[in-house]
Amino acid sequence: MNLTKVILLVGFSGLGGIVIGYFLHQLIVLQRKNSAELKIKQLLLDAKARAQKAVEDATKKAEKILGEAKKEEKISLLQARKLEERILQKEENVEKRRIELEKAAQDIQLKIGLIKKKKEELRELENRKISDLERIASLSEEDAKKELMKEAEKKYEEDIMGRMQKLELAGKDELERKARDILVGAIQRLASSTASEVTTTAVSIPSDDIKGKIIGKEGRNIRALERAAGVEIIVDDTPGSIVVSAFDPIRRHVAKISLENLILDGRIQPARIEETVERAKAEIDKKIKQKGESAAYEAGVIDIDPRLMSILGRLYFRTSYGQNVLQHSVEAAHIAGILSAELGADAAIAKKAALLHDIGKAMDHEVQGTHVEIGRRILQKFNIDPKVISAMQSHHEEYPYESIEGIIVQVADAISGARPGARRDTLENYLKRLEELESIANSFSGVEKSYAIQAGREIRVFVSPEQVSDLDAKKLARDIADKIEEELKYPGEIKVNMIRESRIIEYAR
Repeated sequence: MNLTKVILLVGFSGLGGIVIGYFLHQLIVLQRKNSAELKIKQLLLDAKARAQKAVEDATKKAEKILGEAKKEEKISLLQARKLEERILQKEENVEKRRIELEKAAQDIQLKIGLIKKKKEELRELENRKISDLERIASLSEEDAKKELMKEAEKKYEEDIMGRMQKLELAGKDELERKARDILVGAIQRLASSTASEVTTTAVSIPSDDIKGKIIGKEGRNIRALERAAGVEIIVDDTPGSIVVSAFDPIRRHVAKISLENLILDGRIQPARIEETVERAKAEIDKKIKQKGESAAYEAGVIDIDPRLMSILGRLYFRTSYGQNVLQHSVEAAHIAGILSAELGADAAIAKKAALLHDIGKAMDHEVQGTHVEIGRRILQKFNIDPKVISAMQSHHEEYPYESIEGIIVQVADAISGARPGARRDTLENYLKRLEELESIANSFSGVEKSYAIQAGREIRVFVSPEQVSDLDAKKLARDIADKIEEELKYPGEIKVNMIRESRIIEYAR
């Protein structure tokens, strides 16, 4: 019994503890909830306060910006009003000026009318006088003129004949003097220098130590450069320079550019030399195009096909009796323009024809025919105006003159070539002999290329090793020497240097 009571008592006690714990838990939760709500309310109040302050700040800034905008608007309105007033003032001035001009125009029209009226009155008066004279003399104006001339001829026939002869002679003298003045004036205005490179070009070097690198071990570098460029390299005791010798100016320029690039690079070896020479040849091609464009611009001829300009630029490396052909062409174009202006001819056609009159010389070593005929075909290919072709083709009288421009081109060519100091006959003969020397060597089968060096005292011949054996090379050298002896006239002797070289190239990958 007591045990049961104890159990019941314990059970009620545990239940009471649970109930009390529950109520305590609820009380704690409620207290925390109230605390959180208070924090949230406090945060809301703070947020509202900050928002109110931000709104007030924004309102103040907006009022400030609005005030500044109103000030700027007021300033802009004032400026616009002033500008409007100035425009109105200008319009008033323009209107006044227009009214004045209209009034002046009306006055001029009135004066023109009065002048016309006076002219009519004078014409009527003159006609009336002539009519009165014809009535009194019983002769018309034309009859009276004829009678007067007849009487004058009878009376002064000898005087008139003498006067006519004198005028004729004086006219011839005056025309000759005028022609001389025009030609002399053209020559003086174009009396440019004709100094040019002949057969050698000097290449500056930073120090004489570089000469050893250019020569290379046992002369390998210098031989590689001479073979690749087709020139002779002269390395002597002259300080600060190396001389490139060749009659062909293109080869000299290629060798010069190659040497300069090799010296800057510092890596001078046979393989590098060949690469540099190939790049120099490409650079020369660009220079040829630039020279053609510069010549056309200098001559004032701009409507030329770019491909034709490239052909024209090749004349920069061509000489005629020591005179640079491109410079001669530009000079002839200027002279043709001067003469055309004096004679009333078409200056554009004359200048263009004069600039292109020697274009055939750029290709005459590659194409059969005279340079005039080659030039005609080139210009026809590029659809040049037939008037220009007609004017250029007669500058050597191979074709008849068809226009005054053709005569002007021939005269301009003669003036440019014949003026003092322009040409040197002996140099041209020398260069022609060197060209013939190379042509003889190149005419043999198996010859890849040949270069005349040492002022024509030696010719280097490179043969294809696949086509020519060592024995054939020896025989070929003798054949070339025999042909040179038969066909050329030259002082002393010419050394035929035959070179046969095999190259095998493989790649390691």
